[in-house]
Amino acid sequence: MTGLRDAVALDDPVGESLRGHHAHLARRLGGAVTYIPGVATFSAVSDEPDPEAWADLAKLLGPGEFADMFSCPVMPPSHWEPVFVLEGRQMIWAGDSGPDPSRAEFDSGVVELGVESVPEMLDLVERTRPGPFWPRTHELGTYLGIRDGGRLVAMAGERLRPPGWTEISAVCTAPEARGQGHAVRLLRALAARIVARGERPFLHVAEANSGALALYERLGFETRKHVTFRGFRTP
Repeated sequence: MTGLRDAVALDDPVGESLRGHHAHLARRLGGAVTYIPGVATFSAVSDEPDPEAWADLAKLLGPGEFADMFSCPVMPPSHWEPVFVLEGRQMIWAGDSGPDPSRAEFDSGVVELGVESVPEMLDLVERTRPGPFWPRTHELGTYLGIRDGGRLVAMAGERLRPPGWTEISAVCTAPEARGQGHAVRLLRALAARIVARGERPFLHVAEANSGALALYERLGFETRKHVTFRGFRTP
């Protein structure tokens, strides 16, 4: 099990993922790296980038394109147009052990979602707005769902993969299916899978989302640090 001493990888979760587990989904140029189109819009530069690194990222993305810098603490040159700023938290699974896989990993009502489920996943995301999700986002990791009468009503999945860690993301439930514990089941099932392979779950949440914060804390997540999410338009 990954220890807190290894949490430094979470200081640059996008860059660490793109240089490691998600290298096959990366585009690189000089000091910049980003995901291939359709997977994610997250980009990264080095901790202390020079102007050339930002120029590399602008070339990678193209003029007037969106650069989601996630929680990158460094700022681009002043001629990059700000698009959004969002305060949030990075939360990690507390303690040295995770959920019991025998109780959570094999929940018979939780199903794995593959490429054939992408249209349903995109529809659910459109109705619930859990965060960015694109036609190829499911390639980042395992996505699990719950169906009611054959219809997908809840899902959650794996997103960023810095060494020793896996981020849980896209946690969402259709409005008509809320209050039935679907999110809890999915979170426990994903966390159990992550722990079973010797990694540790973490996640990000908007500071204003008090309901999600309370849920994650009940499930054993604790705040590692407060972060600011930012997006920009390339010149």
